[in-house]
Parts: sequence; C-alpha cells; structure tokens
Amino acid sequence: MPIDPPGAPALRASDADRDRVIDVLRAAVGDGRLEPAEFDERVGAALAARTVDALAPLTADLTPAPGSGSALTLAGTPAEPAAELLTISEKHGSVRRDGRWTLPHRLALRTAWSDVMLDLTSAVLTRPELVLDLRVRGGNVELVLAPGMVVNANELAVRHGELAITRDAGDNTPETLHVRLVGRMRHGRIATRWPVP
Repeated sequence: MPIDPPGAPALRASDADRDRVIDVLRAAVGDGRLEPAEFDERVGAALAARTVDALAPLTADLTPAPGSGSALTLAGTPAEPAAELLTISEKHGSVRRDGRWTLPHRLALRTAWSDVMLDLTSAVLTRPELVLDLRVRGGNVELVLAPGMVVNANELAVRHGELAITRDAGDNTPETLHVRLVGRMRHGRIATRWPVP
C-alpha cells in the first residue's frame, strides 16, 4: 500500500488519527478479520502515513465488529465524532452518567471526595476502546458495564484505596468494548458491576 497517495491534500494525520486506525486493526486481527502478517503490514503503513488520505485505505475494507458502534472516522472527515475527550470534574459531590450517552475515546475523571457512577450499559460506543483517565482522591467510582465490555486496570496506580474490579461478565460474550483504566487513585474505591439479566 502506498504511504501517501499522489496529489493528496495537505490535511496531515495526527498521532490520534494513527492510534484510531491501529485500534481498529487490532480489533480486526483479534476477531479474525485480518491475518497477523497483514496486520503487521497495515500497522507499519499507519505509522508511516503522513496524511489522513493515506490512513483511510487501511481500514476501508473492515466493517465495524458487531456491537462496536460506528465505523472509524478520522479528523477532518464529515462524520467526525462529537468528542475525543470528555472531562468530568467534581469536588465533595456526586456525578451520575447513565442512559443513552456517547462515549468519547478518552474520559478524564478529576474528582475529590465524590461519588461517581458511570453506567455504560446504554452508552453509544464510538471506538473499540474507552480510556478512563483517573485523577481521583477519595470517594467511590462505580462502573456499570454491559456483557462484552472488558476492563483492564493494569495501568492504574492505587494508594490507600480499594479495587473491586472484575475483568468481564464471565459469560463468554464477544468483546465489544475494552475499558482501560489509567492514572491514579488515592483514598477511594473503584468497583465494576454487570446488571443481572
């Protein structure tokens, strides 16, 4: 695949654009739509691409996995998602997000001595991964997850706190969303739960 098509417009690809393409490729190789050798080739092309037009062909033949939300969009394209980053800030209060709300690629949680409940069961998925970037001091964070959502807390630093995290619902549902917890928490509690059918 060419790195940059001839006559491409000057719209340059950002690191976030390249990361989104690699996320889609990773999901495609994970569910068998791409062979590992082709995955390696396309990731190399994505890392070398300088323009958005050079990235587009790398995922053009990959339809979204069932339940993964909308197709990939890149910056500058007409169907650009509403938000790359959503920041929730609260001190000595409570936050509740539930119902039908659009998940950004990255959700920054900046709270102190607050209770937070994020219900993702009816959320609109825009990416195969949600990065939950925590800077939490005191209080509780509860994630309500739908079957198929998988949690990874390996990048989360916890001090004087409690983690009550189950990786998945345990029902062998195919993965629809990877929730990656990053950042730090002090003097608080983070828990996950899945609604009982």
